[in-house]
Amino acid sequence: MNRVVHPIEAESYRRLRARLDTSHFPPLTRAVVERVIHSAADLEYATDLVMDESELEKAHAALHAGAPVVTDVEMVAAGITRRETVCRLRDAEAGPGLTRSAHAIRLAHEQVGRGAIWVIGNAPTALEELLTLDADPALVIGLPVGFVGAVESKAALRESGLPAVSNVSEKGGSAVASAALNALLYHPTHPAEETS
Repeated sequence: MNRVVHPIEAESYRRLRARLDTSHFPPLTRAVVERVIHSAADLEYATDLVMDESELEKAHAALHAGAPVVTDVEMVAAGITRRETVCRLRDAEAGPGLTRSAHAIRLAHEQVGRGAIWVIGNAPTALEELLTLDADPALVIGLPVGFVGAVESKAALRESGLPAVSNVSEKGGSAVASAALNALLYHPTHPAEETS
């Protein structure tokens, strides 16, 4: 992907790297950590995020091969640049024992099937619902935010064994979830390509 990096973004990354040494991270992990920190101006994400480089490599390949990208809310979708996404929240309805966000995940799964990349930055119940489905995801970016259910849903994601990007704390949200996906989207598919 040819991407022109704005001077403000380049300067932001320069300042980030002056305050935090990220050089010890493997390439895709570093890309995700830096872009998430950049999106939130929160250096604590360097120790809060949990991911595996080999899983990121497979997800990166799937993303660039055209795997569908599903989001839990339109704010996450709006933050993902240069890629179409699926978000079924507008079509979803809450019901007994089922939140609207969880229903949207069911609808999206029916639409895209297995092998998608799931980006959840808002609703812990969306992440919980995804874990009940036979989604066989290429990656789950599970970064819902909040004081109720967020920590538990992210812990359940890590315990599931699915390929994932998550974090340990209550922090998260649409901006950081879309930033994690954009990190993989922007990262070069060939080592000679430029990165920010």
